[in-house]
Amino acid sequence: MKRLFPVIALASLLAAQSAAAQSILRDAETEALLNDMSRPIIEAADLNPRNVRMVLINDGSINAFVAGGQAVYIHSGLINAADNANEVQGVIAHELGHVTGGHVPLQGQMMQEAMGMTILSLVLGVAAIAAGAGEAGAGILAAGQQAAMGSFLAFSRGQESAADAAGARYLNTAKISGRGMLDFFKKLQNQEFRLAIPQNNGYQRTHPLSGQRIANLTGDLSAAPAFNAPIDADLQARFKRVQAKLRGYVNDAPATLRAYPVTDNSIPAHYARAYAYHRTGYPAKAAAEAAALVQFAPTDPYFLELQGQILLESGKPAEALAPLREATTRTRFQPLIATTFGHALIATEDPQHLTEAEQVLRQAVARDDRNPFAWYQLGVVYERKGDGPRTALAAAEQASLSNDPMRALISARAAMAGLPPDTPDYIRAQDIQMTAEFAVQNQKGRRR
Repeated sequence: MKRLFPVIALASLLAAQSAAAQSILRDAETEALLNDMSRPIIEAADLNPRNVRMVLINDGSINAFVAGGQAVYIHSGLINAADNANEVQGVIAHELGHVTGGHVPLQGQMMQEAMGMTILSLVLGVAAIAAGAGEAGAGILAAGQQAAMGSFLAFSRGQESAADAAGARYLNTAKISGRGMLDFFKKLQNQEFRLAIPQNNGYQRTHPLSGQRIANLTGDLSAAPAFNAPIDADLQARFKRVQAKLRGYVNDAPATLRAYPVTDNSIPAHYARAYAYHRTGYPAKAAAEAAALVQFAPTDPYFLELQGQILLESGKPAEALAPLREATTRTRFQPLIATTFGHALIATEDPQHLTEAEQVLRQAVARDDRNPFAWYQLGVVYERKGDGPRTALAAAEQASLSNDPMRALISARAAMAGLPPDTPDYIRAQDIQMTAEFAVQNQKGRRR
């Protein structure tokens, strides 16, 4: 949980809303776990795991959503609230039901139809009022709006029910217990009870009532041979590690230390306390927790990564090199870990490390080109080596990923001015320039 990257994510709520800026949490261990948890479900849905992404959003609410394409966005609050990995798998299965059902574009179409109904009722209502039938006109307006909203809500509930059914089918096909899906809906039902949400107004909701969803799914899920299968012990152990480090990173430190007191010497507890101490400015305590983890498993790459990260961000980049180099090697240059290693090499301010830093960071962006921090670090390397055109190209890549089209456009033009034509780097700068020009023109059009 090292970096927060700004992204634009679309929230699918009761009515159409503008895109809301949210933050993605990227962590090598977390992404590996989510990929392994979801792979059999993705395959059961007849999708290619290479094309489906699990994305962790820094949001404390218990939620997950899709926003077009084949990406499933999971809120940190959902991971925090889940009791086990199987519950998260149930949520993932449901969201994949939205993906395969094409529900995001269909929802947009339905919103347009509902808007059309509203506009028609507005025209008829105003006409009636102008003709002197004030009460009748007001009634037409109200009825039209109610019909439009009712139509949209019914459509949304239908999508949710279809996604539930598809998710249950995918779990059963993948031979994964559906108990977690039912247990998670029970959590949502308990939340409805705590919030005193009436259980008889299902027609005024975007989602079916949780009790209704449980009733609809119980038969199909409980009849499957895998329903009573135990939770995968390895996945569960990995989930508890990831959950603990996430809690240490996003929750208040006092709450984390209450949940994982110093008397708890488990791996998840050391993980949670390491992040809580590091985030709140206690480097010695954070380093001690990381050292305890490395002592327990000296070759675990994620423990080594944490140890190196704490040393690096505590102003000791030279000491961070050994654990980060080993973590990078043991994960075969996992891009996020390699980026941290590259950062440490640069932070030593030793010119002899620039060549290795360039090699490491070029491999990182080749394997994951969606990491703006990696592009920034690569730009620092090029700048220190006096390579102006490639410094500009790295800045263009970073700006493009950070939704800054004007800076991307300026940087891409600067790169093209110094790069040899028709080379791969020149062509890439040209692509960024064209995309950025289009985005800048769109922004200007919206301001008019």
